[in-house]
Amino acid sequence: MKKLLTQDEWIARAREVLPAGGFGNFDPSIVIREGKGARVWDEDGRDYVDYLIGSGPMILGHGDPEVEEAVLRQIPKGMTFFANNAAGIELAEVICAALPSAEQLRYVTSGGEADMYAIRAARAHTGRDKILKFEGGYHGMSAEAQMSLAPERMVNFPQAVPDSAGIPEAVRAEMLIAPFNDPDFLRSLLAEHGGEIAGVIVEPLQRIIPPAPGFLELLRAECDRYGIVLIFDEVVTGFRLAYGGAQEAYGVTPDLCTLGKVIGGGFPLAAIAGRAEIMAHFDKAEVGADRWLMQMGTLSGNPVAAVAGLKTLEILRREGQYARLAGHGRRVMEMMARALDAESVAHRIIGHETLFDIVFTDRDIADYRDVKAGDAARAARFNQVLRDHGIFKAPGKTYPCLALSEDDFARTEAAVNAAAAAAAG
Repeated sequence: MKKLLTQDEWIARAREVLPAGGFGNFDPSIVIREGKGARVWDEDGRDYVDYLIGSGPMILGHGDPEVEEAVLRQIPKGMTFFANNAAGIELAEVICAALPSAEQLRYVTSGGEADMYAIRAARAHTGRDKILKFEGGYHGMSAEAQMSLAPERMVNFPQAVPDSAGIPEAVRAEMLIAPFNDPDFLRSLLAEHGGEIAGVIVEPLQRIIPPAPGFLELLRAECDRYGIVLIFDEVVTGFRLAYGGAQEAYGVTPDLCTLGKVIGGGFPLAAIAGRAEIMAHFDKAEVGADRWLMQMGTLSGNPVAAVAGLKTLEILRREGQYARLAGHGRRVMEMMARALDAESVAHRIIGHETLFDIVFTDRDIADYRDVKAGDAARAARFNQVLRDHGIFKAPGKTYPCLALSEDDFARTEAAVNAAAAAAAG
């Protein structure tokens, strides 16, 4: 019988073979063994209410029986083909029917890959080179995306600050950075550079910061004015804020959007979707060799991921699912607000009912710099006490899922009360 290892033993093994002892995604001091519903268990058998849910994909919770059944039916038929498959075609039809911007799509494997190709498609379509992104916006790991994602050094806009070593200086020269939710700066920047900009890429809900009233509408109008491709990064918000994503929730339609997380039902799958005239750049016969955007990937449109995504989206289409998800989120937000108000701790709970978190500050939040000015030490205490009391979440995001139960909410409330008391200390 194979010896069961403790979590500390797994952590020690990880340090031998993984830089910094982890996969680069999350705190490597915890090793997850399994998940079911809205709970996960670590390698020592401790269970947690899961508000990380794989950083968003497990919107139904872990091990949904209908998704499992769909996957198990597909596996004996084949796990990947590097060729078209019926499930992938059907999923593309479902996604295009759901999203206002999506006339066609192309599959990739990760959201960051989707963002990279969306930026490239904007350049191919316009013949321009510059890209505008917003400070603090997350768009994957490409060289362009790693500009001013989480800068420690605050510089004057629109200068870009690289977040990673290994990025050529030439990339910085083609990136312009703007503050989120600042219409005056946006107008002035586009008045100066609009004719040079291929695309604007934006998270319509930037991490957890909602767009100010009218900001996305202004962005749409300004992109139309200057012939710029507007890209909504909906890797997180797609099929989470609403079935039609943030573009449905906010009523603003981009030219391209990127998707991931939910559409793969827990398996690696992502996509670029948008207007047919822009998506035509993926078709060499349509646009010619000079304007063709080469793209391929071994696992793009993988049939196992496609059937998991199809079943997930089918479940999300059922009556009342989004109201229930938002209700779960509001319930947790209210717990947090009550507990922190009772302890007289200055805070703002920001985001959307389906994706939110706390910033420990007494001022309103409009952009990355407002979030960065929050009390990071107090946030760290709060989150550590949550972990100690059996709540699993990222430092800056809370993802509710549909599988949350009354027992999960009871544990959450007890943990939040304890964390609020610690934050007050």
